[in-house]
Amino acid sequence: MSGNFHMRLASFLSRAMPQLEPRSYVLGLNTWKHFIKHWLAGEKVVRRNRHIGKLRFYLLIAPFMLMRKGSKVYVWGYKIPPFIEDFCLRHAIPITRVEDGFLRSIALGATRAPPISLCFDSSAMYFDATKQSDLERIIETYDFEANPRLIERAKAGMGALIASRLSKYNASNDVDIDATYGPKTRKRILVVGQVEGDASIEKGCDRKIDNNDLVKIAAYENPGAQIIYKPHPELLHGTRPYQSNPRDVSHLAMILEQDITLADAFNTVDHVYTITSLSGFEALIRDIPVTCVGMPFYAGWGATDDRQKCDRRTARRTPLEIFAAAYILYPRYFDPERREELNFEGALALLASMRRRKEASTSREPSVR
Repeated sequence: MSGNFHMRLASFLSRAMPQLEPRSYVLGLNTWKHFIKHWLAGEKVVRRNRHIGKLRFYLLIAPFMLMRKGSKVYVWGYKIPPFIEDFCLRHAIPITRVEDGFLRSIALGATRAPPISLCFDSSAMYFDATKQSDLERIIETYDFEANPRLIERAKAGMGALIASRLSKYNASNDVDIDATYGPKTRKRILVVGQVEGDASIEKGCDRKIDNNDLVKIAAYENPGAQIIYKPHPELLHGTRPYQSNPRDVSHLAMILEQDITLADAFNTVDHVYTITSLSGFEALIRDIPVTCVGMPFYAGWGATDDRQKCDRRTARRTPLEIFAAAYILYPRYFDPERREELNFEGALALLASMRRRKEASTSREPSVR
């Protein structure tokens, strides 16, 4: 059966039933992401599981969307079938894409820890360089000079984030970085790896590239420098598979085999190379020069060394202004225990409190002999 038949079937069914109040349809999320309903307080939420077939959608979901004028759809990133997007586009049903924010949790997302920040974007996801996201629009058009209060918040917040040693994920270990890296006798380059095949690379990079390619680029462009390669935490923890073998570039770089905190990893580093990783921005706010092979949200504004162009990004922005947009204006923050909205400052304090509780709990655990 064609897509047009399904469309007509859904329209017929909707006309045969009375008009009802609008709903917020949450489609295609993993079942463990039930936390989303708390973020949508005040909305009448209807959840459908991750796998939605075409016939089931047009028979059991689409007619009710049409009956409920003013309804909207929430999806996780780009993880819904194209036929749902086509249906929503034809019937002017707004789609909001949801993704983890830049201060997520103490544990990795793969462990199903609830996030304290989410990004809700009605245009495209922030990591999608092929389209203008709401975040890109804010960075491009916002009048930062007209809001000195925001800039003061951003300056204080950026300093507090650096001082806290917190990051997006916070399951990493503190280490003696001097012992790990060895004596510094030459320029030091940190290559930040990512989960290869992740949407942030597929949507943010105009060429096929993997972590090993990135190491090779850094080594070629910095002859004589010490190259250090930090694989993504999910690879080091085994929650996602390697697609390129770090051992294949071990002749070019020191391979970090334990998940160390970014705060430690950045220590004594002169330059960071990344494809599209948020870690590059965390280096940038520490005044470390950053080379981006892809086009993450913080590239294309004149603050980074870019190997890919984005003609839409015409404004020149400082790391502070990008921080104000990405950490204060764009995401939402939420306390999963109290189930209440937070601002950036409250979220940072909550994340620090969570880490202290985790450290205290770990220190009380009996040692195994």
